[in-house]
Amino acid sequence: MAALPSGVLGTLDPTSDRAVFRQIADQLREAIDKGRFKEGAKLPSEAELTDHFGVSRMTVRNSLSVLQSEGLVSSEHGRGVFVRPRPPVRRLASDRFARRHREQGKSAFTVEAEAAGSRPEVDSLEVREERATPDISARLGSVRKVLARRRRYLLDGKPVETAVSYLPLDIARDTPIAEPNPGPGGIYARLEELGHQLDHFEEEVRARMPAPDEVKALRLASGVPVIHLVRTAYDTEGRAVEVCDTVMSADAYVLAYQLPAN
Repeated sequence: MAALPSGVLGTLDPTSDRAVFRQIADQLREAIDKGRFKEGAKLPSEAELTDHFGVSRMTVRNSLSVLQSEGLVSSEHGRGVFVRPRPPVRRLASDRFARRHREQGKSAFTVEAEAAGSRPEVDSLEVREERATPDISARLGSVRKVLARRRRYLLDGKPVETAVSYLPLDIARDTPIAEPNPGPGGIYARLEELGHQLDHFEEEVRARMPAPDEVKALRLASGVPVIHLVRTAYDTEGRAVEVCDTVMSADAYVLAYQLPAN
């Protein structure tokens, strides 16, 4: 069996009190972090790792399981274990809702996808009227009924995000916002055409592990968390005109912010 290239992986430390399978996982993780195994690259086979470290195949499998649980690698049956891609989309909070994008007929997701060189898609679209939950009602100023727009976003055919927009029914009913395709610039462009000039947005962001339905919708690998973001849009009169509840695959995004220093 061919030896691994020199310098890619080191040797075990027999004096360490750290479990052998974790030492192997540490070395593989370091090799990934330093680019010795690049995105999409296939890791050495179980047989190669067993031979290199002089351990049992079960020990190697335990090491690879650690990396899978961290979302660093994915296993493809019959092919091997591969390094998962790094985040492809940079989500720049200070720019994504700039009016110039709406005036160009582009949604925030389209702008970000184009910057990443990816093909954006939207599917699983559902638009319907429904009763507001207590949380959504409170965020929208005690409204009782809302128009809910549910959708899933994909990049190059891969699901990366789900989102539900809730809008007060007195604003959205019988307008293009209630149509599956609200038109160029999306619902924010339509809100401004209806006289609700957007003033600012407030976002709450947290990271968590996904629910089973989110794992299915986003096709998440084991160990990959989600970013849960709730955004509220306000018009110049101070009215909350939309709440967007978004769940993003954490390995698909980098959240970037510009903050004033004064």
